[in-house]
Amino acid sequence: MKAVSIEHSKVVYFADFAFYFAAVVLLLGILARFAPRQALPGVALAVIGGVVCWSLVEYLMHRVIFHGIEPFQRMHGEHHRRPQALIATPTVLSAVFILLLVWLPATLLGGVWLGLGATLGMTAGYFAYGLVHHAMHHWRPRGAWMRQRKRLHALHHHAAQQNYGVTTSLWDHIFRSYQ
Repeated sequence: MKAVSIEHSKVVYFADFAFYFAAVVLLLGILARFAPRQALPGVALAVIGGVVCWSLVEYLMHRVIFHGIEPFQRMHGEHHRRPQALIATPTVLSAVFILLLVWLPATLLGGVWLGLGATLGMTAGYFAYGLVHHAMHHWRPRGAWMRQRKRLHALHHHAAQQNYGVTTSLWDHIFRSYQ
């Protein structure tokens, strides 16, 4: 498989989860070990802000890019046609986007500790999104929250103009795409 292919072998597909799990642990470890004590409240807010920003990015990417802009619409359409296939954003592409669009600007604007905090939040959000999305298509849900997420995502696969949020419906409610 090519490094930028959207359909992955099992090894490459699950390596993405390992990569992002390791990135979250590494970022958390760096911040816990090296961030100055007085920076920790700001770092915590940056992490929370990163998670919230991720949820909006998740929604907007899904609705605007994956369902509205070629060639992404066609590529995402393949996921809708074959929801069990191991289709995902290539790790190299998502990692470069996180570095260039999150870490770099956040570091330039807020310094190294806030930059790492925002990156941790966005990366943790992306990792959670990947897990939840995989679970929706490959696992039997156990809890009420996961059953609800899976139900809404299944509705999205049948009527693609609604329920774009994977990890939350907050933005679907705000932007009136919740059904």
